Parts: sequence; structure tokens; C-alpha cells
Amino acid sequence: MGSTFILKVRTSLKSSQLFFQHGRPAFSTLQPPWVLSVCSREPSLTLGVRRTHRSSSGQTKGQGGVRNSTIRSGEEDGTVNGGGDKRSAPRQRIHKSVFAAGTAKRTADILRRRAPLVCEYKDEEEPERRSDRGAGRLQPPERPLPSNEWKKLKESQGNPPRFEIQMMTALFTSGGELDVAKSLLTFVATETGTLSYELLLRYLTLCVSSGHDAEVFDVYDIMRGSFPSLDTGASSLFIKAFSRTARWREALNILQELKKTFSPSPRNYGDVIAAAMQHGDTSTAWALYDELIDNGLSPHQETWETLFKVAGKKEGEEGTSAMSQAEQQERHLGILLHMRNNQIYPQQSLASSIKSWFESLTGQEWTGSWTTATPKGVCRSCGSELESIQLTAEEYQQLKDRVMTDIIEGQDVFTKTTPEELQRFKLFVKRKPAFDVVVDGLNVANSNKDKSKQSETLLLVVSELVDHQGLTVLVLGRKHMLRPSRSWDRNNMNLIQQKAHCFFTDNISEDDPFLLYATLHSGNHCRFVSRDLMRDHKACLPDGATKRLFFKWQRGHQLVVDGHVTAGRRVRFQSIPSYDTIVQTSGGNSWHIPYDETEDRSTYEVPQHWLCLNKKL
Repeated sequence: MGSTFILKVRTSLKSSQLFFQHGRPAFSTLQPPWVLSVCSREPSLTLGVRRTHRSSSGQTKGQGGVRNSTIRSGEEDGTVNGGGDKRSAPRQRIHKSVFAAGTAKRTADILRRRAPLVCEYKDEEEPERRSDRGAGRLQPPERPLPSNEWKKLKESQGNPPRFEIQMMTALFTSGGELDVAKSLLTFVATETGTLSYELLLRYLTLCVSSGHDAEVFDVYDIMRGSFPSLDTGASSLFIKAFSRTARWREALNILQELKKTFSPSPRNYGDVIAAAMQHGDTSTAWALYDELIDNGLSPHQETWETLFKVAGKKEGEEGTSAMSQAEQQERHLGILLHMRNNQIYPQQSLASSIKSWFESLTGQEWTGSWTTATPKGVCRSCGSELESIQLTAEEYQQLKDRVMTDIIEGQDVFTKTTPEELQRFKLFVKRKPAFDVVVDGLNVANSNKDKSKQSETLLLVVSELVDHQGLTVLVLGRKHMLRPSRSWDRNNMNLIQQKAHCFFTDNISEDDPFLLYATLHSGNHCRFVSRDLMRDHKACLPDGATKRLFFKWQRGHQLVVDGHVTAGRRVRFQSIPSYDTIVQTSGGNSWHIPYDETEDRSTYEVPQHWLCLNKKL
């Protein structure tokens, strides 16, 4: 673009004190006396003109085996070609599961398509209100304006008190030209004799987002010379901009200053880490990475991608130190173990960088392939077995103790039941044999939207488990289910009580604590039937490790009815995988990394595609 417009503000006296509210300046402006130089195409707009030309600087834009495994499910072990070096994973058949990536999104789409059409507006006044809001939005000009035209534009809008702030925001959101923003600053300086901190911050945002790094340097000099300190927003923008230029070490200095008053974000760390890696200073990059992890922060995927992608490509700069391949390899494998321990899944672009890094290791012959696993937990690429979804005896006992303490007997337990009822249930379970399956009766019955067939639906599910599969079943229900009604047929409920053990709670009680107690009390083999994903209960657990154990146990034990339950047809359940979806390695000579191939994965879902890495021995 043409000549660069440079904004310089020099203060001749000490600037006014900057006051902070919640980490951000409440209100601050550049107060006179000061000298403002604005370089513009229109000489008549300049005050104390000092023309300067600068070029942009660096501008860039277990345990296997499951008792009573005969539970009927929809597992299909289809044969699919695996392996090969492909850009993306092959299209392969994935077994159904409420925990499979994208299931929640697909379900929501189906429900939305089935929902009846609704009126576009809830009332007749809404279109008018929307129209008013639209008319109030400022439309930025397409070219730089002289001060008199800016003044006319402001007057045409009714002279709003925050006109310049709103206009600068509009320029940012619409992707406006920087020259237009500069002419706005000239107008404000001419009209008021001051530029507020907030306006400069909005202008800075525009400069950073559009890659005008040379302009960022000028704004940095202005703000550092005019205000005693910067808020986190300005500091983060400066870190981002400086990190992508040859002046990246100044971003490191800003980060160090930021730590004196605020906790830097993962993005702040990631920007400087990327800069250090790009310039060959791997020691600084990894030191910052360690600091990020030690502060309990989770790195952005882009940060990990940079660490894998840039490693080994550049020699260290003068005055810096580069790490050996052995040292870097140890650090990179540490990232994979961190992902394993925290159940983190790399996105596909990061998985590609991991694959390329392994295959680039000097003196080591690694090959990677995109693949999936069979329902029995066998990698379709290399044929090795993945880790079991079943908890070890130690893990199971640890989870059981935590669930009993934090969910069953937690502080809010008696908002879900009464002490007497909970004690009655514990005695009931103690007197019964260990259950193979615990059924959330109301949840299963409500899966049929036809209210007249709720008890029939529950009976069919119980009959499948007891009569066809010979399992010992506990049905949890509510007392109102025993009162004959259109939904609860007396004969169906009598048959259910004949086939299965039953416990009916008070109508105000919640079923989930009882379901979890009975299932865990019965042993590691016991499963439960419910569509409830238990997210609230997992949130009650005290730490991440226990939450991950709960999720692993849940995926290995929760049965969900597959499709509609119809009289005369066998009930089917969604398949339960026999393997855990987690980063895993075998002897350091192979790695299996589940990765995110979709943007539709909810937090309680797991990826269905894997990166298989094997080292030639």
C-alpha cells in the first residue's frame, strides 16, 4: 500500500495518572501539553508535521475381559483397508455410540429437521425492533475523510458521545482501511486535543488484526510513553504483533512485565513460544512451555503444532542455544504423555505435524498411517490391540471410593433424596445378589414419546436383558410408576417386578445417585442402562484424574438402547467399545494417537480416527 502513515505522540510533561478497574483502565486520555504529529496525504490536516517513512518490519500475516459380555449390541466388525500415507483418514464404518464424535451434532440436526416450523417472529413488534437496531449501526466511510467531513458525519448521527469509539469498532468489524482509521484519529486530535486510551486500544486492535506491524510499533511507543502501564488487552496485542517480527524478543520482555501484575494467557505464551522456535531459540521456547504447564494452563493446539513443526529446522541464533535431537525428542514425547494424562486429542493439523516429526527423525525409520480401530480394539493399520476400556482393580476401587464420597454422599445429596431413603436403598442393595445390569426405568420408558407405551417399552428392555440374555437386573423407578395410568399399565409393571429386582424411590428423588451406587457396588462387571450422560455428576468429582476415570468407566459400562423399541423385535443396544480412546504407546516403538477429524465433537465424545506410528526395528 502507498506511503506509510505514522502516528507519533510525544508528551512534554508527565502524563496523567492511569486508574484501573478490574485490570483495565477506567478512563484515561493523553492530556496536553503535548505535541501530536500525524502524517497524512492532506497536509492541511497536520499539526506540527514530521513526515517519516518506514517499511513494514517482519510483517506476516489394562485390563481386558468383561463378565456377561453377551449383551446384545449393534457391533459390526467390517473389513476396511488401513494404512498407507494419505492426507486424511480413509472413510471407514464406525460403530454407533452416544460417545462417538459428532453424535450430538447429528442428533441435534435430526431433531431440528423434525421440529415443526415456527413463526419467524414471536410478535409483531420484533421486526420493528430489529430494524431500529440495524439503523443505529455506524457505517464507516470507504475513504479517508478530512476533519470537516468527519465532523459532518458525526453531526448527522446526532453527535453521539462515543462516536469515535463506535466508528473505530465499525472499521475493525468491517475490515476497513487503515488510512480511514488514521484520518479518524486526526479528526479526534484536532477536535478534542486528546486521544483516549480506549481509542488507541481500538486502533491497535485494527492494526494487529490487519497485520500492520510497523504501525503497531508506533502505537507501542506512544502508549508506553504516555501511560504508566498497559492493561492485559493491550499487552496481549503487542505480544502477538511483536512475536511475528524480527523484534520478537521485545514480546518476551512484554510477557515478563505482564507477569508482574497479571497471569499471562496460554495465547500469550504461545505467541512467544512460536517466535522463539521460528528464530531457533529452542531453549527459550521450551522454558516458556514448562512455565505454561507449571502454571496449570493448557496450551493451544497451535502452540503444540509449532513445537512439532519447527523443531530441528533452524540453527540457534547468535547468543541462543539449540537443543539436540535427543533432547527435543524427549520433550516432544513428553507432550504426547501430557495429552494422554489429560485426555487431550490433537486436531487433524496437529496430528499431521506429529506424523511428519516422527518420520523426520534422523537415524530412525518411523512410518505413520491414518486408520481406525475395530470394535474389538484392533488397529486396522498395524493389527495391534489397543488398551482396554476396563478399569484395573486399583482404578475401579479408587473411582468407587470417590463416587461414593463426592456424589452419593456429597454435600447436596439430600437435595436429591432423604437420609432415610438412602439408607433404605443401601440395605436393599446389600440384601440382593450382585446385579449384572441396573436400569434407569424412567429414563428408558421416556425414550418412547408415545405416553401410552412407556411401561411397554420398559418391559421389552427388561425382558431382553432377563429372558434373552439371562442377566440379573435391577430396575430403578419412581413410586408414581406403580399407580395405574395411561403411561403405566398395571399388568406391564407387575411383569417387570416379576422379572427383575425393583426399587421405587419417592417422586421427588433423583435416580442417578441410586443408579451409580448400585452399579458400582455390584462390581466392575455391572453395567447400567440410561441415555443420561452424567455430566453433572462427573463435575462433582474433585480432580481431573478422577473425572477421566469416571468417563472411562462410563464409556465401558453404559448401555444405550439403539433405535426404537418395538414389540415383537429384539431390543438392541449401542455397542460398547472394548478399547480406550487415549494416546498410547507400546515399548516406545509404536504410538496410537486418537485425533479430532471433525469440528462437531462435544466434550463428552471421543474421536473415531487414529494416527498409527510404528518404528522399523
